[in-house]
Amino acid sequence: MTLRVEKVLVHEKSKYQDVLIFKSTDFGNVLVLDNVIQCTERDEFSYQEMIAHLALNSHPNPKKVLVIGGGDGGVLREIVKHDCVEEATLCDIDEAVVRLSKEHLPSMACGFDHPKSKTHIGDGFKFLNDYKNEFDVIITDSSDPDGPAEALFQKSYFQLLHDALREGGVITTQGCMFPIFLRRVTGVPRNGRIGEPSQIKVDRCGWDLPRWVHFGAASLLGAPRS
Repeated sequence: MTLRVEKVLVHEKSKYQDVLIFKSTDFGNVLVLDNVIQCTERDEFSYQEMIAHLALNSHPNPKKVLVIGGGDGGVLREIVKHDCVEEATLCDIDEAVVRLSKEHLPSMACGFDHPKSKTHIGDGFKFLNDYKNEFDVIITDSSDPDGPAEALFQKSYFQLLHDALREGGVITTQGCMFPIFLRRVTGVPRNGRIGEPSQIKVDRCGWDLPRWVHFGAASLLGAPRS
C-alpha cells in the first residue's frame, strides 16, 4: 500500500521501535511502526470493529476484557461500546505509541478516556503472568511478528492467554498475513488446537482490503459457540 505524505506530524524513536505519524493526502493521519503502516484514519474502523466485535459477540456476557497491544486505542474504543463490559484493560509495551496516538489520532484514542478503561504500560508476558482465570475476552492487537511483537506469536504466549481466561473465555489475535509469516508464527496451531494439554478450540477468519490481514479466534472448549 502506497500513500502520499502531506505532512509529517511526529517521528520518534522509542525504546522499542520507530514511531511515525503523518498526514496523508487521501487517508487522513497514518500510524507507522518500524516503516510498516499500522492504521489510517480513513479505514481503521474495519479492522478495529472486526477484531473487537468478533470476540465480544462470541461470548454470552463479556464483563472483563483485556487488550494486549492496541496502543492506538481503536480496539479499546470498540470494546467500551458494549454495555455488558464492566472493565476494559489495555496493556501496551510502548508508551510512545499510546502518547502519540492520543495527540495525533484522537478519533481512535478516545477509548482511553472512557470510565471503563484502564491502561497499563508494560510487557504483555509479565502482565499475563499475574492473572489467572481473570478475563472473559482477551484481544491481541499487535503488529506483525517482527520486533517487539514477535513474542506474541509463540506457543508460550498462547499458554498464558489460556491461563488468564475464565471458563468459556474467548480470545482473538491479529494473525498477520499467514501465508507470508507462517514459518515465524510458531504458536498458531496447524490442527485446530493450541498446544497440549491446552483445551482451546481455534478458528480462523480473514478480512480483505488493500492491506489484508487474518484473525485467529479461539475459545476454551465448552464455551458457547455462535
